[in-house]
Amino acid sequence: MPPVNRSNPVRAASSESRYSLMEFMREFPDDEACLRWLWKTRHAVDEEGKRAFCPKCELDRPFHRVSGRPAWDCDYCGYHLHPTAGTIFHKSSTSLQLWFYAMFLVSQTRCGISAKQLERELGVTYKTAWRMLNKIRNQLMDEEDAAPLSGEVEMDETAYGGKPRASDDLSNPVKRAEWVNETKTSVFAMVERRGRVRAMVVPDRSAPTLRGAALEYVLPESMIFTDEWPLYKGLASHFAGHRRIKHKAKIYVEGDTHTNTVEGFFGNVKTSISGTYHAVSRKWLQGYLNEFVWRYNRRDDERSMFLQLATRAAL
Repeated sequence: MPPVNRSNPVRAASSESRYSLMEFMREFPDDEACLRWLWKTRHAVDEEGKRAFCPKCELDRPFHRVSGRPAWDCDYCGYHLHPTAGTIFHKSSTSLQLWFYAMFLVSQTRCGISAKQLERELGVTYKTAWRMLNKIRNQLMDEEDAAPLSGEVEMDETAYGGKPRASDDLSNPVKRAEWVNETKTSVFAMVERRGRVRAMVVPDRSAPTLRGAALEYVLPESMIFTDEWPLYKGLASHFAGHRRIKHKAKIYVEGDTHTNTVEGFFGNVKTSISGTYHAVSRKWLQGYLNEFVWRYNRRDDERSMFLQLATRAAL
């Protein structure tokens, strides 16, 4: 006899997975299972999913599944409730199971998944795959409403974009700065050590822009760590303290003063974009940042990333 039951595979105790493909297929075997999960998560007030709050009756009422339609009706007044209304699935002709599987794939990868790969996985058109990924990144992975950062917070900025051509004369610092502003996209990130990160596309890397983002997303009692770039001057007056590391002197760690955490985040983002997507335009870069930020902030969470993503889609 084999050591395991191949007809009923289970997730190995030593696996780093928190939610495997086997569990996904058991919980969401078809479109109807996904729809009923949405109903229970969004509307049902009992575990069986038979009762929900009726806006017309203004009471908890029994509801029944409408045959042939993705809706439930109130047994008393006939009020319709549609589980997909107001979600990313609203008015989508794509199967709910494919939507859920797309969220599963996005949550399982650490380097991102391209629309072409999702097209091959789901068997949909490239246009559909791209639209699904765009909605997942921009509507489900947006961390705009997250709590401000606190504690020891590292800050850094970077320029994302192409490399200069051989014909470009960038020996003059002024010309180089102009070239960077025209051809590259400025990204600013703030990260708690052993905590969360915020990353955003900014219009420029000027002092007012970076200082404004820092004041908006970091609590005043925090300790700030940056490099020696002059535009970071003056942050100490807004926070509990400001320590700087001198990269130009080839000093990268001095006691507990460094920016290695935020630079490591930038490195992961750039490497993943280069390897998976190859290039991202300025218009869509924030959506890709949302994906990496969302995943980074849940890297140590014991809960399944997929179930967190699916719940956010429902609520």
